[in-house]
Amino acid sequence: MSNPFGDADMAAGYAASRPPVHPRVIALLSEWIEARPVRVAVDVGCGAGLSTRPLLNLARTCIGFDPAETMVHAARRVVPQATFLAAGGEAMPLARGSVDLLAAAGSLNYARDLDAVWDEALRVLTPDGIFAIYDFSAARSFADRDDEALDVWFDAFVQRYPKPVSQAIPLSPAILADRADGFDVTRGEAFELALELTPEFYVAYMLTETSVQQATRAGTPLEAVRDWCTTTLVPVFGGRPRSVLFRGYLATLTPRAS
Repeated sequence: MSNPFGDADMAAGYAASRPPVHPRVIALLSEWIEARPVRVAVDVGCGAGLSTRPLLNLARTCIGFDPAETMVHAARRVVPQATFLAAGGEAMPLARGSVDLLAAAGSLNYARDLDAVWDEALRVLTPDGIFAIYDFSAARSFADRDDEALDVWFDAFVQRYPKPVSQAIPLSPAILADRADGFDVTRGEAFELALELTPEFYVAYMLTETSVQQATRAGTPLEAVRDWCTTTLVPVFGGRPRSVLFRGYLATLTPRAS
């Protein structure tokens, strides 16, 4: 099955039009690990580098890798301070015991062989290293819980542009505790983060969804999707920035003592 994140348009959209959720999650991670010194941090499945950039605040050296070469090319432009490689988590291009922090933002769900990822993570991490895993879903609700207009709009968006059959493995702190062989989950929590987005940015963000990619591959012009989203979101946002909610989880794992 082809990588849904492997084409150039998707990489460009991720580089320019994804909301700044990653810095907020990495800030939370920094609190969890209590500013533990990190020499080398590695972003597993780095995408266009947006999840790598905030790791620069934690580590002296940052490396990102992704199986999609188009994403790697975009990441090198987005975060020139880091090193990026084309690789998968099943064969990490890293030396044994060389990494203090591994981070994976929504990437392990697409691993071809999750068991191999755990083996590789155990190989490259230092004995006291940390594997931070997180993910978040598309923002479909306003932070104002009394206003359900965005929920209604998002349901109409998904109905008009259905999501493709998912290739993703469901993960959560509880699932990781069961599946992450050789690791202990030291902490795992759900989060809600509110970010203020303009309606124009929200439209651009929606155009990076895989449902839109599927629609355009089936022949729907991208501009037609953009026009529909823009027109229907005008009354929802009221022509002004609104705070939207991103819901997800963060889990930290450490190698199990032998």
